[in-house]
Amino acid sequence: MLEILSLIRSDGDPRWCRSVPNWDRGPWLETLVGLRRARGNPRPRLISSHLPVQLFPRAFFTSKAKV
Repeated sequence: MLEILSLIRSDGDPRWCRSVPNWDRGPWLETLVGLRRARGNPRPRLISSHLPVQLFPRAFFTSKAKV
């Protein structure tokens, strides 16, 4: 899924996908390092997570985030 979203974000150009590692393109939300990386990425951000939906912050559900 991260590869597909990365290609959509880069308008189908695979150079970004090939040159930037997965953990920089879609950092893990549940790690402190990943959260810091995600906040530093330009918008629109790609974020990865394996958390169950019940553990997401309440603010997530009222945001404009796409899931």
